[in-house]
Amino acid sequence: MRRQEITTWFSNEGSRNEVRMRVVNRFATEPPGTGNGDRASAFTYYVEQLIDGKRVYLQRPANLHNGFDFLVCVENTNYAKPGERRRNFPKHEDIYEDLMLKKNENGDMYTMLYDLLERVFECHDVTEEEIASINFTVGLPIDHIVKVVKWLFIEQDVRYWNYSGRGMTWGIVPPR
Repeated sequence: MRRQEITTWFSNEGSRNEVRMRVVNRFATEPPGTGNGDRASAFTYYVEQLIDGKRVYLQRPANLHNGFDFLVCVENTNYAKPGERRRNFPKHEDIYEDLMLKKNENGDMYTMLYDLLERVFECHDVTEEEIASINFTVGLPIDHIVKVVKWLFIEQDVRYWNYSGRGMTWGIVPPR
């Protein structure tokens, strides 16, 4: 499988369908594979740059190889707990645990983060300045959380097209 790398950016502004269709329409331009193994097509979309230089990227196809499915990954990041197999893609529980650490550290600051994540959930772009105004000493950097969660929302909207989509991921964000 020869992986093609693409650097791009997608706005989160608009309706759920508008955001999802921007991504799906981009995927629809991919040339198809001609078989399995080395003849399959594979793509890496670099979609976000983090302050520490790491990039958020989408890996296609994902593990299940279904339709427009993709995996949300972060370069040089290991979300696995000690003793577990290394993985560069977050699970919902990883995000939940990180957000709980932040909420327990500073409830007022967590409210600001919650409000920012709610804006992302409601399909709005947020600025680097807004992200930088929130600080915690625990867990992942705020830009990491916000930009990864944006893509988890979009991934769920694509994967669960006819269902709750991003609502499933919103359910892991602890309330204020």
